[in-house]
Amino acid sequence: MTTSVPAAPETAAAAAQAAGRRRRIALAVVLTAAFMDLVDATIVNIAIPSIQRDTGATFSAVQWVTAGYALAFALGLITGGRLGDIHGRKKLFLLGMGGFTLASALCGFAAGPGMLVGARVLQGAMAALMVPQVLAIIHVTFPAHERGKVFGMFGAVIGLGAVCGPLIGALLTEGNLFGLEWRPIFLINLPVGIAGILLGRRFLTESSAPRALRVDLIGTALATAGLLMLLYPLTQGRESGWPLWGFVSMAASPVVLAVFVRYERAKARKDGSPLVELPLFRIRTFAAGAGVQLTFGVVSGLFFLIWTLHMQLGLGWGPLHAGLTGVPFSLACSAAAGVSVQRLVPRFGRKVLQAGALIMLSGALVYLWEAGHYGTALESWQLAPAMLLMGGGMGLIVAPITDTVISEVPAEHSGSASGIFNTTGQLGMALGLGLSSVAFFGVVGDTGQPGGAGAGAGAADALRASFVDATAHALWWVCGGLVLVFGLLFLLPRRIRAQEEAERAEPAAPEGGAGPEQRQPALAP
Repeated sequence: MTTSVPAAPETAAAAAQAAGRRRRIALAVVLTAAFMDLVDATIVNIAIPSIQRDTGATFSAVQWVTAGYALAFALGLITGGRLGDIHGRKKLFLLGMGGFTLASALCGFAAGPGMLVGARVLQGAMAALMVPQVLAIIHVTFPAHERGKVFGMFGAVIGLGAVCGPLIGALLTEGNLFGLEWRPIFLINLPVGIAGILLGRRFLTESSAPRALRVDLIGTALATAGLLMLLYPLTQGRESGWPLWGFVSMAASPVVLAVFVRYERAKARKDGSPLVELPLFRIRTFAAGAGVQLTFGVVSGLFFLIWTLHMQLGLGWGPLHAGLTGVPFSLACSAAAGVSVQRLVPRFGRKVLQAGALIMLSGALVYLWEAGHYGTALESWQLAPAMLLMGGGMGLIVAPITDTVISEVPAEHSGSASGIFNTTGQLGMALGLGLSSVAFFGVVGDTGQPGGAGAGAGAADALRASFVDATAHALWWVCGGLVLVFGLLFLLPRRIRAQEEAERAEPAAPEGGAGPEQRQPALAP
């Protein structure tokens, strides 16, 4: 009697091939989600003038379209990660992607500025559920020896999103598909999101943290209230004539944030699960790095908004013209980011970041001179040198900043430190967008509002000139911020510690959903 035994090696090979295919599809799903988030952050800026013309949005509403997303994302980032650790990363990822897709539909079909702003806030909140799960899912899906290659692909997707976002936005807006004008920039997320949900349900593997930190809802509420008490009157105050309640609200904001700090200390003593681990700020390099990240976020948020409005409303360019003008910036940023991490920072340390700040500053000064010298006659090719300098300088900063700052943080706290650090950058962008009320829109005045300019060529020329003047004024604020960034960088360590190189080779799953991921600021208008 003979017994047939299946060929074990062939069975094992088939199983390994199936598992590899499953991992590749899972990777495509989570990378698509990361790409959607970054593109959605960059795609909107290029369409802002079209949105304003079509909906009659005021300047403050335009600010909230972008700031609302950044603020909701920042405030929900750590909480979203912890929810994934507790309830399952696959579940929260799919919930976030579903909500992001729904919010995109609401944005695309928005009947007015108020609905659009509300949908953008919802979109940012859903991104805060989706994005923190990406690196955690990659970590549990791929074995250690494959993660280096996978994280390299993740970085490439981030760079691709930075370059493609403005161009996609420009093409969709300029193309006016089906007469929908700017709306396709949001509606394009619908088929991508639905496909991601269907594939994610089938191919993603569920995981959770064995010892997850608790969700700090009270801390989140206090932080949200304190920041809104600052941002809302800062954004709305100019159009409302700077009423007394606005100054009272802004003065009370630090008080609420002080209550938040006190509560976080009590929360840490009670159960060890505060929203923010305040002892991290006792580390000088981390505190200084958070200051750099916050200030750099302010500079980025302010610059990208005024850049877009200058090109389209000041110079009269169309969305595609403006998008193509931004290509040198994005390419220079991506190239400099790769070189800084792989070659420059290991050799020269923090000097690379300081050089980046100075190069950005020189680019801002060139832009400032060109805006004043050429006025409304400025051409794309004349703007290219400033764009190359600004993009290259930014690339030298944004890529290595997280590792540089966290290099002196104890390894067991690196996840929380990364989460706080990335959240700080998003908050900075929201503050920069709010600050544009003073730095930019205060110079434009009421002439740029829908219906605020008179008819005729003379009024149109005056309107364009006012945007050019406002751009020059705001660029001085950008220059001041970059000088502050340069000074704060002296407080960072001269070199990244050698052992950090080994830690970066195998990124840990994010604690509280905040691992080594560097969610870069919007890299183009």
